[in-house]
Amino acid sequence: MSAAPRLSVIIVSYNSRADLERLLPALRAQSLPHEVIVVDNASRDGTPDVLRERFPEVRLIEPGENLYFCRGNNLGLDAACAGYALLLNPDTLPPPDALHALVAFMDAHPDYAGVTAQLRYPDGGIQRTCSRIPSYRYLLLSQTVLRFVLRGPLRRAEAHHWYTAEGWARDRDRDVEAAPGSCILMRRADLRLNPALQLYFNEDDLARRFAGRPFRFLASVRIEHREKSVTRSASASRLYFRDLIVYTRQHHGAARAALLWLAALPLAWAIALRWRLRGG
Repeated sequence: MSAAPRLSVIIVSYNSRADLERLLPALRAQSLPHEVIVVDNASRDGTPDVLRERFPEVRLIEPGENLYFCRGNNLGLDAACAGYALLLNPDTLPPPDALHALVAFMDAHPDYAGVTAQLRYPDGGIQRTCSRIPSYRYLLLSQTVLRFVLRGPLRRAEAHHWYTAEGWARDRDRDVEAAPGSCILMRRADLRLNPALQLYFNEDDLARRFAGRPFRFLASVRIEHREKSVTRSASASRLYFRDLIVYTRQHHGAARAALLWLAALPLAWAIALRWRLRGG
């Protein structure tokens, strides 16, 4: 009998057949033994059939509905058996030693909540991931019409939030407060996403639960991330503002959430109108 894997890789899929056909062979080539669990959110592109035919080693979970990102990942975590779990987007492409490097860091640093990698666009550009936990002031400045009025305070708030005021260009290792949900490895017993959220602000919610325990950004582990266009749509924009208010209500109270929504409403309307004019 083979030993249980040290790592469970959880992937939530929604019409991600082409992405998975690139990602899963890359996971097969990893130097660290692991299991792969794909939760398919009622895809219409034949994803489950492809997984059954070409990737029989993958544990496929089909809930029969779209559970979105948070509940989908939680379903995968419920089925996982390894001590570590990695949430990984289907539109990523890790090099062969990526999983080993992430697990090795966690083995050597039991005081850390989790670890993430440097994410890069296909052209090699480094993506801006990892941030501080957003303050209510930052949410007001960045997520509402105030962003067009208070440009100076917004620039300073963003520089602080994204660590750019300290000259960090994601080109070296660093402790961070919040790591991206698209690539985050934690101890499975610790990792659980907020089921009240659907797609956004999950990493900020997770960071709040582990405030005081850092996440580590590893610049030496480079993973390609194409950022699927499925999250650039009118429906995704509606989910964004929905999750924004849910997150704010849970962590800053109903009154502040209501104020934020009133200030964000014109921006939400403008984005909805833009999508309508585009036919999206």
